[in-house]
Amino acid sequence: MNLANLDLNLLVPLDVLLEERSVTRAAARLGLSQPALSGALARLRRHFDDPLLTRAGNVYELTPLAVQLRRRTGLALAGVERVFASEPDFTPATSRRTFTVLASDYPMAVLGPRVTELIAEQAPSVTLRLEHHSPAAVESGAETLRGVDGILLPHGVLFDLPSADLFTDSWVVIADRDAETIGESLTMDDAKRLPWVFTYHSASAFTGAGRQLQLLGAAPRVQCVVESFLALPYYVIGTDRIALVQGHLARHLARDERLRVLDCPWDVVPLVEAMWWHPTHTHDAEHVWLRGVFTRAGADLRTGS
Repeated sequence: MNLANLDLNLLVPLDVLLEERSVTRAAARLGLSQPALSGALARLRRHFDDPLLTRAGNVYELTPLAVQLRRRTGLALAGVERVFASEPDFTPATSRRTFTVLASDYPMAVLGPRVTELIAEQAPSVTLRLEHHSPAAVESGAETLRGVDGILLPHGVLFDLPSADLFTDSWVVIADRDAETIGESLTMDDAKRLPWVFTYHSASAFTGAGRQLQLLGAAPRVQCVVESFLALPYYVIGTDRIALVQGHLARHLARDERLRVLDCPWDVVPLVEAMWWHPTHTHDAEHVWLRGVFTRAGADLRTGS
């Protein structure tokens, strides 16, 4: 496709229309008149040969193509923003860059605060956006990383992409302190018998310790799946459920006296958290600096400083 023949000004209206699913709300957000935005939607429909938005009662729904486009437009706009935010010489102290890194709430909680401290010290006008990744974003990791500055994931999920190890963590189990179904320690029989709360539980989205438990022949009785590590206590306290959580995060969660932290009854493979990026960013001065900040934060986490 010849980009010279495309009106790239339609990219922003497309992104907002797909997010708002309403010409009225999208026009107000963009500061445009409704007729102007309706005209843009008509041009987009002709280009894609697809209605994009279809009425269902009193609301509009996205067509299957629009669902695909919704994530792609965000990545495309992020890439455009990064292109025009590029600087000939990256100087952290004066830069006004916005960096976007995808992560689960686990590294956001245990690593993110130190990262923001370091950024504030070195680059007070730089903004860091930590956004939740999704299983779909991870599955298409190389494509996702074209539009963001990095993604935080443990080893064993992404392959054939550059990465930098940040820190190593262990896996433990949290349970309700008053649960009468568990003795002084957790046993393999407990792991098979008790109901679990898993954070990720699918063929392409899983925790290493959870997958290891399955491979050991102790298929967990998964009662609930919640894609948030920080939310786990709410599904454990007051029940006989148990959940896997990372050691660094468990120390924070255990401040709630209703929780109990237990060792896993199997030889758990350690978790190695890493920052991954697209190969095109490897030698960019701004990315080198950003990765250095995350690496320094990881080192501080390892030493407890």
